[in-house]
Amino acid sequence: MNLHLRDKHTPFNAQSLFRGAVGLVMLALLALSPAYAEPAPLQTVPSVDVPRYMGTWHEIAKYPNWFQKKCASSTQATYTLQTDGRVQVLNRCKTDKGEWSEALGSARQIGGPNSPRLKVRFAPEWLSFIPMVWGDYWIIDLDPDYRWVVVSEPRREYLWILSRTPQMPAATYQVLLGKLEKLGFDLQRIEASRP
Repeated sequence: MNLHLRDKHTPFNAQSLFRGAVGLVMLALLALSPAYAEPAPLQTVPSVDVPRYMGTWHEIAKYPNWFQKKCASSTQATYTLQTDGRVQVLNRCKTDKGEWSEALGSARQIGGPNSPRLKVRFAPEWLSFIPMVWGDYWIIDLDPDYRWVVVSEPRREYLWILSRTPQMPAATYQVLLGKLEKLGFDLQRIEASRP
């Protein structure tokens, strides 16, 4: 008995068979590939000594973002503790014309006095009642001697590597990149800053 592809008892639909095979292959790849897995929720350091954190930090690298597009070099943030417990934030950088550009903001801790989670606002004070003007500022890695820090937020859309000095030892930077990769950050997005 000869079976033909178009036998009325065994209909053959090549398109359905192809879709099914492709679907099985995709499921197998997803199951075997850790690249498709969602990263674990981002964790912060256990605590931060806020007075010790104050002072000037120099940007070593970052995820590029829209609000720093004018920054060409010398990007830094200076934190000053205020009498009401808030932190004044002064971000500054040099533009491609060599002029300083500054943005003055405010930060407040979320949680206890040693919380590594802060909210930062650069909008005017009179808009501070609107939750959307406050951005997350999470300290996710911090040198025990407060020589460098890594800052991000829960969705991993923003990232900064900061140092107390305009340059960081190359070995330290590479160690931090290795840690960030394990935390689910895309190293291809990281842009080194110019001192």
